[in-house]
Amino acid sequence: MKIKIYTAVVIAAIMLTSCSGSSGDIEKNNKEEASKEAKPSKPGGLELTAQQMKNVGIEVGAIPQKNLDAVIKASGQLAVPPQNKADVSLLSGGLISHISVLEGQQVHKGQILATVNNQELIKIEQDYLAAKNNFTYVAAEYDRQNQLQAAGAGTGKSYQSAAATYKAEQARLKAYESQLKQLGISPEKISSGSIVSSFPVISPISGTVGKITANTGTYVQPGTSIMEVVDNSKIHCDLIVFEKDLMAVKMGQKVDFQLTNQQNMVITGRINGINKSFENESKGVIVHAEIDNREHQNLIPGMYVTALISIGSKMTAALPTEAVIRTAGKQYIFVVTGQNGDRYVFKKIEVATGTSELGYIAVSPMTDLPAGVKAVTKGAFYLESKQSGSDDED
Repeated sequence: MKIKIYTAVVIAAIMLTSCSGSSGDIEKNNKEEASKEAKPSKPGGLELTAQQMKNVGIEVGAIPQKNLDAVIKASGQLAVPPQNKADVSLLSGGLISHISVLEGQQVHKGQILATVNNQELIKIEQDYLAAKNNFTYVAAEYDRQNQLQAAGAGTGKSYQSAAATYKAEQARLKAYESQLKQLGISPEKISSGSIVSSFPVISPISGTVGKITANTGTYVQPGTSIMEVVDNSKIHCDLIVFEKDLMAVKMGQKVDFQLTNQQNMVITGRINGINKSFENESKGVIVHAEIDNREHQNLIPGMYVTALISIGSKMTAALPTEAVIRTAGKQYIFVVTGQNGDRYVFKKIEVATGTSELGYIAVSPMTDLPAGVKAVTKGAFYLESKQSGSDDED
């Protein structure tokens, strides 16, 4: 009697469990049923019914022709032309008495960046004043000899000597004036008696102050750079294009840049220069591309980019990107190789892929396919997982 009661309880529990299934369980069961009933079709094929395909969301269709852009992939980094980047150096050594700017500050051409003390300036100014006074005497003597020569009262030797001395002193005076101007000191102020012992460091271009390598009180040797100024308004991209793609790259081609470390921000540009020599042993050529930065993005030299160079558009066989399965470094698609009533036979085919655009990717089968062949456009991942499972079982 106890055995009958126990059996009845077990049967009731099983019936209760069976009745508690939800609609989600039914859908799951449909997929599991399709998975169990999918039959391998040798060699390397799968057979499913139309209902099974519907249950797991598999769709098939012809391989369409799409007008996709053909592109070349290249990598590189942002840079500025040499004329838009300046190292601020000193023509004469001295002690930095004041730095007027900070790193990251915007400056304009001719702005004073720092002030340098140099006691040798006083001697240069003294020599300039002495040369100027001496030139005044020499110029007067030259005028006198010139007048005598014109009147026929002077000697040719005296005139020639006065002329030679005049030209020599004139050149010497101009040399001192040029030296003072290069140091940012006005010769006119020196002539008026304003002797100075410091000179300003002037910005050679407009831009942003970069790294400052000197401090107040530092003694700097002539020719030493104390800071840099960069003008990012003309920033461009230097891309490395390898030999196999070089012949397809032309001036004016459109380029889409993706900033690698900036949340994959995309900007556009055009090719405006192609080098004529290889870079080291990489067999790559530097290609320059100007950037269309109308939105004034904060672009900095040295940023790494991945670029797609558009080399034209053409009609090519293409499938939705989800129809291409990638495994073991290769790409595959599934095609319909047979149909018997409502049963479809699928086979995995290796393909080479090309450019990707608007959700489609160019595909080129590695083997010849019959005309009008149909391919899986949706649900290829299910077939791949099922075939992998069948291969493991085999």
